[in-house]
Amino acid sequence: MCLAIPGRVESVEYPFAIVDFSGTKKRVRIDLVDDVKPGEYVLVHVGFAIQKVDEEEAKKIEEMLAEILIE
Repeated sequence: MCLAIPGRVESVEYPFAIVDFSGTKKRVRIDLVDDVKPGEYVLVHVGFAIQKVDEEEAKKIEEMLAEILIE
């Protein structure tokens, strides 16, 4: 099982992007996902963006993760 965390792309300097994870910003590889742009959301696993998601989906995933971590 793998766990991917959603984050918002702040800036892009291929093959990297700065991604904001609820206030924590990390440098992430984006070469596995096509045409990543600032303002978009990506799922990140072990430092690699693996998929784009829309904002609504990103928020749903964040809420589910918060529920798991609180329990």
